[in-house]
Amino acid sequence: MGKQAGRVPCASGMRAEAAEFVAGITARGRLPLDYSVASLRVVDFLVDGLRKGGTDLDRVRGPLRALGAYVGEVLVRRAGAVWVDLDETQRAYFGQPVGVRMPDGRVWNPLGKVLNRFEAGGPEESLQTFYLTLHGRARRRSAV
Repeated sequence: MGKQAGRVPCASGMRAEAAEFVAGITARGRLPLDYSVASLRVVDFLVDGLRKGGTDLDRVRGPLRALGAYVGEVLVRRAGAVWVDLDETQRAYFGQPVGVRMPDGRVWNPLGKVLNRFEAGGPEESLQTFYLTLHGRARRRSAV
C-alpha cells in the first residue's frame, strides 16, 4: 500500500493494489474485507476513522487510494465492472487516472468516491449506498 502511494495508478495494477491492501489490513486486525457488498460498510467506517482523526488529506492519500482500489475491485467482482484507464476527458472530469466500466458501458470513479467520503463524510457519501444505487450493474454475479 505505502510503496505505491507515489505512483500514478493504472487499470492493470488496481486488482493487485486492492489485494495488497486487504492482505496488509487483515494481517493487523479482523476486518471482514472479503470483497462483498457488505464489506463496503467496513470501508465507510475506515474512511470515517481517518476523518475523525483530523488527518490532513495529503497524509492519507495512499491509504485512501488503496481503499478506492478495494471499492473498485468490489465493483469488478460483484457488479461485472472492469478496470479501465481513463481518457484525457474522463481524467479531467473525475480527477483520477483510472475508473471502472460497468456492463452497460457507464464509467464510475471509485477512487474519487472514497475521496468524497473522506472530504464530506456523512451518509450521503456512503460507499455501500454507492454500490447499492449504482446504475449499470450486472443483475446477478457469482463470487470470483
